Formats: sequence, C-alpha cells, structure tokens
Amino acid sequence: MRIEIAEGDIVIDAEELAPLLNVAANDLPELMRTKAVTSICERGVDDHEGHYRLSFFYRNRRLRLSVDPSGQVTRRMTVDFGERALPHQLRRPGP
Repeated sequence: MRIEIAEGDIVIDAEELAPLLNVAANDLPELMRTKAVTSICERGVDDHEGHYRLSFFYRNRRLRLSVDPSGQVTRRMTVDFGERALPHQLRRPGP
C-alpha cells in the first residue's frame, strides 16, 4: 500500500482504504463527508521528520497506518471492538 504525500497533502486510494475499515470504496467519500469516518494525521518530528501516522475511525474500529517519507506504509494496525464501543482513549493520537 502506498500513500501520496505532496506539498502537505496526503492522498489515499479509497479502493485500498475502504476494505481496511470494512466499508465499500464507493461509500467511503460520503462516510467521510458526514464524519462517520474520521481521521487524525500525526507528523513526525526530529528523527522521525517526514514520517506520518494516520489513524482512521469508523464505528467500533480504528485503523492506524505508519508511513515513511516515500509514502510506503511500514506498519498497519487495526483494532475492532465488534459490538462494543471503541474506548475513548483509542480515538486520540498515539504515543
């Protein structure tokens, strides 16, 4: 999975992101517009300059992607709480 990073903009193909959130790619733009899918972008500093951590939230699921300066995803982590609500502490930036 690759992510485009240019001039401060980050672009992820809906066809690649949607399955990781268990949604249809065609539905993803509308889910984002209505804030059913939300996200957080964290930029690396010092030794991690140019790296990003992207977190996406949908219902009881959190997807976190670590991205290197070339846009390559170096780590992917998904937490899915099934029928239970996603704990509030999982909706904030990570350490």
